[in-house]
Amino acid sequence: MLDNETKRRINSLRDILVGKLPDPKAQVEQITNALIYKFMNDMDDESVSMGGKATYFSGKFQNYSWKKFMDTKTSGVEKVSLYSEAIEQMYNNENLPELFREIFKNSFLPFKDASTLNMFLKEINNFNYSHSEKLGDAFEYLLSFMGSQGDAGQFRTPRHIIDFIVEIVNPQKNETILDPACGTAGFLISSYKHILKQNTKKNLGDSLSASDRKKIGENLNGYDISPDMVKMSLVNMYLHKFTNPKINEYDTLSSQDNWNDYHDVILANPPFFSPKGGIMPHNRFGVRSTKAEVLFVDYINEHLKPNGRAGIIVPEGIVSSTGQAYKQLRKKLIENSLIGIISLPAGVFNPYANVKTSILILDKKKSKTIKKILFVKVNNDGFDLGANRTEIEDNDLPNIIDCFNKDKKDKSLVFEVDKGKIIFEDYSLNPKDYIEKTINKSSFELININELVDFKRGETITKKTSQEGDIPVIAGGKKVSYYHSKSNRKGFTITVSSSGDAGYVSCHNQPIFVSDAFTVKSNSKKLNDKFLFYVLKSKQKMIFDMQTGVAQKHVYPKNFKNFTIPLPSNKIQNQIVEELDSYQKIIDGCNQVIKNYKPLIDINPSWETVELGEVTELVKRGITPKYIENNGTIVLNQRCIRDHSILYEFSRKHNHNEKKISLDKYLQNADVLVNSTGVGTLGRVAQFFGENNKITVDSHITIVRPNKKIFEDYFFGLSMIMIEDIISKSGEGSTGQTELSRERLSKIKVSFPKSFDEQKKISEKIRLEREFIYNNKSLIETFTKKIEDKLGKIWSN
Repeated sequence: MLDNETKRRINSLRDILVGKLPDPKAQVEQITNALIYKFMNDMDDESVSMGGKATYFSGKFQNYSWKKFMDTKTSGVEKVSLYSEAIEQMYNNENLPELFREIFKNSFLPFKDASTLNMFLKEINNFNYSHSEKLGDAFEYLLSFMGSQGDAGQFRTPRHIIDFIVEIVNPQKNETILDPACGTAGFLISSYKHILKQNTKKNLGDSLSASDRKKIGENLNGYDISPDMVKMSLVNMYLHKFTNPKINEYDTLSSQDNWNDYHDVILANPPFFSPKGGIMPHNRFGVRSTKAEVLFVDYINEHLKPNGRAGIIVPEGIVSSTGQAYKQLRKKLIENSLIGIISLPAGVFNPYANVKTSILILDKKKSKTIKKILFVKVNNDGFDLGANRTEIEDNDLPNIIDCFNKDKKDKSLVFEVDKGKIIFEDYSLNPKDYIEKTINKSSFELININELVDFKRGETITKKTSQEGDIPVIAGGKKVSYYHSKSNRKGFTITVSSSGDAGYVSCHNQPIFVSDAFTVKSNSKKLNDKFLFYVLKSKQKMIFDMQTGVAQKHVYPKNFKNFTIPLPSNKIQNQIVEELDSYQKIIDGCNQVIKNYKPLIDINPSWETVELGEVTELVKRGITPKYIENNGTIVLNQRCIRDHSILYEFSRKHNHNEKKISLDKYLQNADVLVNSTGVGTLGRVAQFFGENNKITVDSHITIVRPNKKIFEDYFFGLSMIMIEDIISKSGEGSTGQTELSRERLSKIKVSFPKSFDEQKKISEKIRLEREFIYNNKSLIETFTKKIEDKLGKIWSN
C-alpha cells in the first residue's frame, strides 16, 4: 500500500518540475529516468558493500555516478551539464541490461535550470531501491497523473475498473496473458496481483514456487505502439519485481509478426481513435474495417485460444453503431465468444474524458454452452461522476463480479437476452433495445406507446433569436430556459427534453414555446393525457437511460420505439389521475411553504454589532479523511448538510489509527457547520447536537463554535440568515466563487441583544418556524411515497 511519505515525495517532485514542465507526461518521464538512475546506483553500492564491484557505473561511466550529483563541490552548472550528458549516454552503456538501456533510449533533460535540477535530484535521493516493496505502488501513483493522451484516443483506465475486469476474467498462474495496447501495463500488474491473492495461505503469494513465479513472468505479455508507453510499462513491471518483462513496441493492427501468437487471457482498453483516412491494417483480419476499435476487438477475439477469455473496454459504437463492419464484428462475437456486456457510467474516465463506454466479457468455452447474453448496467462504481471522482459508498462492482463468477443474478443490475432475439435486432448490443421489453410488466394490457401517441419536435430558437415576452421556453433542461413573445403549444402539454437533462419529462398547463424538446400527446380516446404523464414520469430513470451521444447527450422520439405502457380502462385512468392530482397538490403546497420560508430577525439599532469572529471560540476547517469501511470516526461531508439538517446516512468512517484527529476538530454540542466549498452547496448551514460522540467533518466544511457571549441557538439562527444572505446576494455557490474562507466567515457582521433572555425568545420563534418547515418536508415525503406506490401498482403483476 502506498504510504503517505512516498506519496508526498512524488507530489513534491511534480511540484518542483511543474514550472519547467507543465505537461504531466513529461514530468512522469523525468521522474522515471531519475528513479531508475538512482536505483542503479543503489544496486552498485549494495554490490560494493558486499565485496563485489560496481556494474552500472564503471569504466568511462564511473564519472556519471550518483555521488557526483550529490557532491557539494559540483556546481549547479556542472551538475546540469553532467546529468544531461549522463541520461543521454546511458543507452550506450554496455554494462546495462537491455531493460535499462530501453528505458533510457532517446532520453534527454528538457530544461537547464540549475536550481530546479538541484531540488529535483535531492528529492530523488530520498528514494532507495531497498524499499522496493513500496516502489511499485508509488510508481502506479505517479502514472495516474499521465491522464489522457486524447490525440491517440487513449485514456487512463481507473485502477478499480482494471481490477474489476481482472476479477471477472480471473486469470490463472499457468495461463498466458496479453494486453495488445498495454499503455502503462495496468492490466498486467493487476493480473499478477490477482494471481498472488489466489495463491495465498498466510502471506501474499506464499503458495507459489520459484518456478511458478518465473512462469508467470514469462506469461505476461504487452504490446504498445508508443515507445513512451513501452518505457513506462517496462519500469512499472520492473518495480513489481519482473527483471525481464515481455513488453514490446509493436503495432498490433498493422504488423503481422505476432499474428500467430494466441493467448488464454486478453485484457485491454484499446485506443478508440482512428486517424484521418482510417487505419491501414494487413489483410488477415476477419472483419474489414479502418476503425481502430473494430480492429482491436476483432484481433482480441481472433487471438484467444479455444478456451480463452477476455475483458475489453469499448466505445459506444461497438455496441450500437449500424455500420456494416460493426454488425459483422458483433455477429462474430455472439457466435464465438461473447457472454456479457457491462455498461459503464459516462463519467468513469473523468477528469480525462467523458466518453460513454462498455466492457465486453468474452469466454470461448462458456459461449458454446449458453443461449443468453448477460446485460449489466453499472449505476455506481464506488466514486461519484464529477471531475474529481470522489469516493462514495454506493458500489455495484462486487455484486456484478458475483453475477459472472458465482452466477448470482442481481435483477436490479442485470438481465439476460436470448441470442436469437439479438440476431433478430440486427445484432445490436445496445441494452436500450431490450431493457424496456424486459422490465415493463403490468396486470393491465401493455401497448406500444407509438400506437397511442404523437411525438412532435419543438422549433429551434435561442435566447438571442427570441422576442421578449412572458411565454416560457422549454428547452434542454428541468427549468424554464428563458421567455418568448409567442407560444407553439397550448393547453395541457407533456414535454421531454432532447438535450441538457436529456429525457427529462415535465408537464405544463399554460401556453409554452417548445424548443430543444419534443411533446408527447395522446391521439386516442383510450388514453388520458394526464395519466400518460404520470406513467412516463414513473419511468423517468428508464427514459434518462435512453440517452445517446458522447459529449452532448440526446433523447429523441425514435428512442421510444420499444416503449410499452399499461392501458387500464378510461374509468380507472380517471380515478388514478384524480387520486394522484390530490397528492400532488399537497406536495406543491408544501414546496411553496418551504421555498418561501426564510428566518428573519428584526435587528434593533441599539444592539451590539461585531464581527462573527468576536463571538466564536473556533472557526476551523475539518480533516482530510483516510476512509475505511468499519469502526472508525464518523466524518460528515457536504452531502450531509441539507435544509439546515444533518443527514448522517451520507457520512463515512475515518481511520483514526492512520491519521490522528486534533481534539478541536471533534464536534461539540451546538457547533454550527458551514459548507465552505462547492457549486450549489456553498453556504449550507446546520447545527450539531451531541456530546462526546467522536464525530468530525471533512475539509469542505468549517466548524464555527460560539463563545459565551452569545446564546447557541440564537447564534445558529443568525449564522443561517447572514451566511445564506451573503451567498444569495453575491451569486456565489451557483455561478460565481465557490470558496468561503475562514477569514471571510470571521468578518461577517452580526448583531445581537446583550440579554440572553431576549436571544432565547428570538431563538424559540425561529425553532417553532423550523419545526413547521420540517413537518412540511415530512408531508412531501409521505405523499411522494403514495404517488410512487400507486404508480408501482399500475406496473406490477
